[in-house]
Amino acid sequence: MAGILAWFWNERFWLPHNVTWADLKNTDEATFPQAEDLYLAFPLAFCIFMVRLIFERFIAKPCALGLKIQANGPQKAQPNAILEKVFTAITKHPDEKRLEGLSKQLDWDVRTIQRWFRQRRNQEKPSTLTKFCESMWKFTFYLYIFSYGVRFLKKAPWLWETRHCWYSYPYQVLTSDLHYYYIMELAFYWSLMFSQFTDIKRKAAKMANYAKCQRLCDLLFVMFGLLFISTRLGLYPIWILNTTLFESWEIVGPYPSWWIFNLLLLLLQLLHSFWSYLIIRITCRAIAKGKVSKDDRSDIETSSDEEDSPPSASKSGHNSTTNGTNGYLSGGVYSEEH
Repeated sequence: MAGILAWFWNERFWLPHNVTWADLKNTDEATFPQAEDLYLAFPLAFCIFMVRLIFERFIAKPCALGLKIQANGPQKAQPNAILEKVFTAITKHPDEKRLEGLSKQLDWDVRTIQRWFRQRRNQEKPSTLTKFCESMWKFTFYLYIFSYGVRFLKKAPWLWETRHCWYSYPYQVLTSDLHYYYIMELAFYWSLMFSQFTDIKRKAAKMANYAKCQRLCDLLFVMFGLLFISTRLGLYPIWILNTTLFESWEIVGPYPSWWIFNLLLLLLQLLHSFWSYLIIRITCRAIAKGKVSKDDRSDIETSSDEEDSPPSASKSGHNSTTNGTNGYLSGGVYSEEH
């Protein structure tokens, strides 16, 4: 294990030339970031996860019930042993050939079988109450950490004098406020590792949608869009990428990890551009329809009977109302019904 750690923390990969880990040891006069600090995030992540469970149970849920958000889920499919066996053991999305076979076996029309599979798939989806509680937890944490960051990070001199920062790199003193901020952020995202398989991946503005506050939902989406595009396509490349790519190259010079970090930052900028394109497209569709449509960045979500319907028509001659790929209504903008 010691050999693996020594290889991973190779000084010539992580640090600029003529700098060693020994140069960054803490002293009585100054405190520097240490690799061991990263280990603090793991136990803290578990604590955050437990706080989340308490928050959702005793704070978010009462708020949701106060807003008349129901805990009941979608309509359940009627029990059927044959269809249940196909659903659990073979496929949740039967093709036309299998639908026709089941139709003959059960003496049901294809449309009824399609509806049964849609209802059965919807049964496995969380209720609106669950989604609201999760969104409220993430909204609360992000609001807290953002407020903390604005309050304390704005005092950091290197935040405003980025060029002068590189002259002392990497000998930059770590303050307690900055240490707390980054460890909390890291621990929070590690805590999501515990719940990533059950999270619904909703945004905070979804709470307004779940509470049937359409105008508030539209307003929050507009605010989010303006802030996202201005910071990701304006502030991020002009301020952040400029200093990490050009000022650091001029003052410190490149080294192996420099290439890795800047490549990741450039990749993030590509994602920002793609997400901004989706936001602009949603906005254009919203203007055309008069309200904010479904967020294309989110996973597919609906509890209506038309969700997930197959692309093919049934043998009874009914045409599907969706394009069969992801449940979007053809010829119109998606609107959530829950």
